[in-house]
Amino acid sequence: MKTKIAIFIAALMFFAPFSFAEEAAMTENDTFVVYLDKGARENHYIPSGHMGDYGDIKMNDQSLDNPHSGSSCIQFVYSAKASQGNSWAGVYWLFPANNWGAKKGGFDLTGMTKLTFWARGQKGGEVIQKFGVGGVGIDKDVPYPDSTVVESQPIELTDAWKQYTINLAGEDLSYINGGFFWTTSADLNPEGATFYLDDIQFEADPEIKPEEKKSQAMPFYVYSDRGAISNHFIPSGWMPATGSRDIKYNQSHKENPYLGDTCIQLSYYDNSGTRWAGIYWQHPANNWGIQDAGFDLSAAKKLTFWARGDKGAERIEEFKVGGIMGESSDSDSTSIGPVMLNKEWTQYTIDLAGKDMSYIIGGFAWATNVDVNPEGVTFYLDEIKYE
Repeated sequence: MKTKIAIFIAALMFFAPFSFAEEAAMTENDTFVVYLDKGARENHYIPSGHMGDYGDIKMNDQSLDNPHSGSSCIQFVYSAKASQGNSWAGVYWLFPANNWGAKKGGFDLTGMTKLTFWARGQKGGEVIQKFGVGGVGIDKDVPYPDSTVVESQPIELTDAWKQYTINLAGEDLSYINGGFFWTTSADLNPEGATFYLDDIQFEADPEIKPEEKKSQAMPFYVYSDRGAISNHFIPSGWMPATGSRDIKYNQSHKENPYLGDTCIQLSYYDNSGTRWAGIYWQHPANNWGIQDAGFDLSAAKKLTFWARGDKGAERIEEFKVGGIMGESSDSDSTSIGPVMLNKEWTQYTIDLAGKDMSYIIGGFAWATNVDVNPEGVTFYLDEIKYE
């Protein structure tokens, strides 16, 4: 009888490797591996969630080109050609493959306090907008969303292997379907980027303590130049839903920038009939108060920016800081407007005195309408920053 029970238990462990085996791996080794080597039995999650301009991504998960350890590493080639018209791309490691929260998968990684990985660029200077853990389905109506999301700030890679750490202490890791992800953009890498990843794993390090939100040092840029690693917030909140039909946006305009190599060119025409439009710069992209991801900008006394109209006398109804409402709302809001633009570059200031800037996800916004610009409007922005 004992022999039969032993055989039965052994069979369960063989046919259900993601129950007994995975729990044992975490308990005994205090690590949970995403990638060690191509085909390693310790690997978990599948890099199947190609996002954005997925046609711009080529992946080789058994690259022999100077791996950090073992026999292979993962090579990504991002062309920045905007194959799907998004000008950004990324990859999620999911379980099971291609599971965006529609079915139960994922792992309970409670007890893990950090994720570490090694990365390098082919040449150095490649910029990854963010690496992260979790986030699958959090802002979607799906039955099995991840229990948290944690993201890094933009990282500029060198041509030598370097280890990076994502602090997970204090996070709810009870259900993680998106074990790891990266995103980047054509603005950060206008010529594309080739980079390598290796030795990606969760670790239970008792010395790691939860990170506290720190007040950001000033100046804190929303936009300085195309692809600048100092840029924060993403111009993803196009308003209203028809905004993409009415707004043309180019943050690589090279003709007559106020400072540096580029400025932002914006054009608005009421093609959709909604009669107004605008853009919010958000953190992270498309965050309408769903994700807890704001910056503490308590040290800021003002936001300044430079603007000019294409012809002069263009009217922008409002330039704004904060004001996004949701489960994780901005801590405050303030604005100026209406503003009649000059043809020459002019600096404008949004006074933040007395405002609670401790949690800001809507870093900057503008809005205008067809009533005050019946023939449409083209204008330019540059050097948007908190001071």
